[in-house]
Amino acid sequence: MESQIHRFGLFAFDASSGELRREGALVRLQAQPARVLALLISQPGKVVSREALREAIWGQETFVDFERGLNVCIAQIRAALGDDSVSQRYIRTVPRQGYQFIAPVESLSAPAQAEIPRPVATRGFPWRIIAVSAAGLVLVAIAVMFASGFWHPSPQKQEPPIVAVARFDSETGDPATDRFSDGLTDTLVVQLTQMSQDRFQIIGNASVLRLPRSQRDLGSIAATLHARFIVLGQVQRIGSQTRILAHLIRMPDQTHLWVVRLDRTVDDPLAVESSAAQQIASEFSSHLAAASTDNGLHSSATN
Repeated sequence: MESQIHRFGLFAFDASSGELRREGALVRLQAQPARVLALLISQPGKVVSREALREAIWGQETFVDFERGLNVCIAQIRAALGDDSVSQRYIRTVPRQGYQFIAPVESLSAPAQAEIPRPVATRGFPWRIIAVSAAGLVLVAIAVMFASGFWHPSPQKQEPPIVAVARFDSETGDPATDRFSDGLTDTLVVQLTQMSQDRFQIIGNASVLRLPRSQRDLGSIAATLHARFIVLGQVQRIGSQTRILAHLIRMPDQTHLWVVRLDRTVDDPLAVESSAAQQIASEFSSHLAAASTDNGLHSSATN
């Protein structure tokens, strides 16, 4: 079995496994964004339509917020590559059409694993007897070390906890606030992904996270996505200002680990989305990295 490797810039991407590396170092990329990248990079220079991406990645599923899910995937790919929608060094957005992978790509097939040659048997000296005897001595030595307490096997490395980011609830009834809430959610997913540094994993494009508040069940979200933490948020209107509330919930006990409150005047929605998401991600990241050992409700109110 062969793996299709694509090299571009400082990166190497294994299309079969979805593994992305930068100068040999693994760059975390979730499964759906990896599949989107694999499709784009397999057709360098060609504009891949959003509909083609939908059919390839999501198939015929109907209960999927495809438009927002694809936007989140593209944002996570750009975050992993250090790209952005302005410079567009790797992925170009073609308005009303789709996306185009624009960096030069070198593709090659690499064998998954070469067959290990067997040693040639030799005559005249009992190598097999010596090898078996040596192996027996090693096993005896290991048993003695275990019994004496000199050797303690290193604990198994745990997988980084999963953080699920639910769609922020717009509580104003204003369509403009609905769009702001969606944009804030997507930007927060990108910011948390950039700040994770492999300490935790972010899921923000699952359909269960896009359910209305009345249909949302935190226990079901945690069980479906294997999430240890869930991020919830509300956008409210307080006089002339917009209030943003973000909650970091620890599962399964549904304990508030941290709450951020921001009051902003939304004259420039994109700027407020970016600054608010960055502050929320920064505060949440520090608590997630600390393994969330505290109990109870802690809050941070910033005006």
